[in-house]
Amino acid sequence: MALRDDAAALAGQIADLRHRLHREPEVGLDLPRSQEKILAALDGLGYEITTGTDTTSVTAVLRGAAGSNAGESVRPVVLLRGDMDALPVQEKTGLAYASEVPGAMHGCGHDLHTAMLVGAANLLASRRDHLSGDVVLMFQPGEEGFDGAGVMIREGVLDAAGHRPDAAYALHVMSALGDSGAFLSRPGPVMSSSDGLVVTVHGAGGHGSAPFAAKDPVTVAAEMVLALQSMVTRQFDVFDPVVISVGMLQAGTKRNVIPDTARFEATIRSFSAQAKTRLKTSIPRLLGAIAAGHGLEVSVDYIEEYPVTLNDGAESAFARHTVEELFGPGRYSELAHPLAGSEDFSRVLAEVPGAFLFLSAVPEGTDAATAAYNHSPFAVFDDAVLADGAALYARLALDRLASA
Repeated sequence: MALRDDAAALAGQIADLRHRLHREPEVGLDLPRSQEKILAALDGLGYEITTGTDTTSVTAVLRGAAGSNAGESVRPVVLLRGDMDALPVQEKTGLAYASEVPGAMHGCGHDLHTAMLVGAANLLASRRDHLSGDVVLMFQPGEEGFDGAGVMIREGVLDAAGHRPDAAYALHVMSALGDSGAFLSRPGPVMSSSDGLVVTVHGAGGHGSAPFAAKDPVTVAAEMVLALQSMVTRQFDVFDPVVISVGMLQAGTKRNVIPDTARFEATIRSFSAQAKTRLKTSIPRLLGAIAAGHGLEVSVDYIEEYPVTLNDGAESAFARHTVEELFGPGRYSELAHPLAGSEDFSRVLAEVPGAFLFLSAVPEGTDAATAAYNHSPFAVFDDAVLADGAALYARLALDRLASA
């Protein structure tokens, strides 16, 4: 219980940092105020600190002093990730520490992730003599659509301790999932891949009263949108699901004018590498055939974004054991299926075995079934989980290094 007790003693300090981050949310890869707060919080703890060149990332390495191999060049390494960017959302929670930046909000709980990882930094620093390896703390900007993990990997975060980590872990709080304080995860796919689709149908404009004298791209684009939904159910296994949602459709300027072009964009989610690969070839083939059938042309830009977030089986089992040992068996729940959101921590897990876990931060007295979900302007996350999140981060590193 000593680790949990020490984390509880830090709860006020962790919450204070979380509130300060929440008041000053920053979006994207350039988060100077957030970086400044993290660097100040880590000052004096004995970490080797480096900052990004293409982002305001922070990488902190703690060299453990325990074990017979403490002076050897090859030592076990564990990486812990905390993302720290906000969303371009106008906050409507009414919290005392609500965002003071118009149009920006920590609506996905990254302020909690950052504060919990700083809490873990303190817990680990005070236990440096018990660390039989090295810990890399990855404070990452740009998770919300900017591929900050990919940037940090290119800049060397996976080699910050001298060689690739033996394991990597990340936590993500949820405002409307599970009982408050519950840790949730699963082996294998835990979140979907994410790709983008941008389609432009090229026709020939004309008068709305004489479509035979034009080449109408609007009706063809509409057929494509519907055909994509049919393709999902007819070409892909229902037990290896695919989701295609068209979120933007643009064409024309006036009701009696047939435009030259019609354009739509879609998000694509899948849960296996095989489905993701098939989508990349099946979609352009389908859309090209529809356009050709109507005598039109189409430009298809298939944008590969994030892979499936794939938990390693052994590391997932280890994380579950660690949760149950630290908090009791009632605090872990296995997800029945992956979530359809996506994560750029998937890039880390594609390089290093590890696990991604969710932590329910539903406020006390709130029904998770009706609570505002992550990314909502009304999303609220409970400070009560901060100490436990920090404790789990630290225990994962301590125990995983001890087992290496």
